[in-house]
Amino acid sequence: MIIYFEFRAVMTTFIIFVGILVSGAGGFILIWLYGQDWFMNFSLFGQDMRELFQVHPINLSVAVWVGFLALFGIAEDDGVVIAAYLRQRFNEVRPSSIQAIREATLYAGKRRIRPHDDNRHDHPWIDAVLTSTGRGSDVMVPMAIPGVGGMIIQLITLFIVPVSYCLIREWRYRLGLES
Repeated sequence: MIIYFEFRAVMTTFIIFVGILVSGAGGFILIWLYGQDWFMNFSLFGQDMRELFQVHPINLSVAVWVGFLALFGIAEDDGVVIAAYLRQRFNEVRPSSIQAIREATLYAGKRRIRPHDDNRHDHPWIDAVLTSTGRGSDVMVPMAIPGVGGMIIQLITLFIVPVSYCLIREWRYRLGLES
């Protein structure tokens, strides 16, 4: 409801929720992979990867569901950010052709994807969560698995949200609902 009230558009809200579903699928895929005998079954520089990343079947515990909730929040934030960039760009430009709609979408999409600054480390903890072995790691590793899997797959939403938004705006233009 909050997302709908922000954008006042059912389709924009739907597009954002598609991104959330895609990221959730990534979390379930990584949980499934952790249960497969062949997944990460190799050694690198003498270190067994299954042992390093504690690969074993993961049950859907409370910790895993908390990981999914965190993942859904991140995915929702990413969808809202790109949708806000798209709305802002379309309000500035007021595209009057299919080509102008595509250019506005491309501009907003490029603005959303920016180079990473190597001097900033927003989440240094993510590097060590899946390899942690200390106290509490039996809870933290299952909690992190949906987040890691979902964020890998969520990269797809960097394309899904802008392309879907552009498609809807093109349909509206062709139907004469936008000028």
